Amino acid sequence: MTDLTQGSLRRHVWTMALPMMVGMFVQSLYLFVDLYFVSDLGAEAIAAVSAASNLTMLIMALTQMLNVGCVALIARYTGAREHQNANIVFQQAMLMGLALALLTLVLGFGLSGLYIQLLTADPVVHQQAQQFLQAYLPGLALMFVSTAIAAALRAVGVVKPTMQVQLITVLLNIVLAPVLIAGWGTGYPLGVFGAGLASSISVTVGVLLLWGYFLKSDHSVLQVPKQWRFDGKVWRQITAIGVPAGGEFALMFIFTAFVYWVIQDFGTATQAAFGIGNRILQAIMMPAMAISFALPAIVGQNFGAGQSLRVRQSFRIGMQQMAWVMGLLFILSQLMAHSLMALFSDDPLVLAEGELFMRIISLNCLSVVLVFSCSGVFQGLGNTWPSLASSFLRVFVFILPVLWLSGRSDFSPAMVWYCSAASVLLQGLCSCYLVRWQMRSKLTGLQAVA
Repeated sequence: MTDLTQGSLRRHVWTMALPMMVGMFVQSLYLFVDLYFVSDLGAEAIAAVSAASNLTMLIMALTQMLNVGCVALIARYTGAREHQNANIVFQQAMLMGLALALLTLVLGFGLSGLYIQLLTADPVVHQQAQQFLQAYLPGLALMFVSTAIAAALRAVGVVKPTMQVQLITVLLNIVLAPVLIAGWGTGYPLGVFGAGLASSISVTVGVLLLWGYFLKSDHSVLQVPKQWRFDGKVWRQITAIGVPAGGEFALMFIFTAFVYWVIQDFGTATQAAFGIGNRILQAIMMPAMAISFALPAIVGQNFGAGQSLRVRQSFRIGMQQMAWVMGLLFILSQLMAHSLMALFSDDPLVLAEGELFMRIISLNCLSVVLVFSCSGVFQGLGNTWPSLASSFLRVFVFILPVLWLSGRSDFSPAMVWYCSAASVLLQGLCSCYLVRWQMRSKLTGLQAVA
């Protein structure tokens, strides 16, 4: 592999990752703005929105299934210059998105009350979480449609327009948050209901803008279908690749819901601290996620074209870039944990619990380098079951020790956080082993030229 090839691949990774990173930076800015105005409503509101927002992880499990299956298949067909098959996958992804959106609305409004009841014993938190979900569910449902369009474009290398649309919607959400939550300019604060409503309005605008762009633009590969026909074979192909990746987010949903359940006896302040700290760390980890999201299309196209060395080099470069970024963010988290928490709460107990959480869980900044880079390669190779296996291992080795520790008289939140950090490290090491095994299996016999 020549230096020129390595440089070319590195630029390719950053060309796709940078627009995503910008979009995710703005997304993290929205998370902070939203959290800031919700925090003014008190610890109960923070706990309510944080607990209810965990439902997003379940929706992301399904959107990730659609996203990964769509990207892997379209990227592979694009690399092999089978454009007709790529268009068929796009058509079926759109139909799947619409079906899942309808399912989300039906089940969400029907079962959200039971879900919230499992996570909190505080009646005030329960009531506010219900209010938030009533306004937030339509936006969650529409995420399936936007995912189908964005995934298809990303699979053929079109990234900037989707990031521009995301930028617009996030900025709109930032503007709407103080208006709807705190009543800026209207005098009618809607509280947590306004937080959910701002998100739903922004997602709706984003879907309309993204579809409008798709209709007016020439993508060379993707075309708007003349007839929308159900194809069960393609649905099975998308789910076969996407279900394991979606399963990872489903496990994250279970993981986070379990944390809310196991810490509820420590009080609302601890749940609020977990909600704030978790959102801050999600924002901090977004740069690594952006690089991870760029890898499937690059790996998939090179895999489809039979370029084995480029697949391996893409994996190494992606991991290197993530390591630099997350190393710096880990240092930031350790040095500024108290200051970051203080931006969103002045409650001494919330601050103390949140600072402890951030200092321990930020250790994951180093472990996720392995997790995210391996996940991107699994998706690009079209086999995400190994990634699901490592995620299952993480949840398993976290829940069992925490359940045992919860029976001790000295049980504390710090024990939960340390078990979480250790489980992510184990997941990363397992993923690294499995991705090397997968590359040996998938890339044997392909071209060994750049």
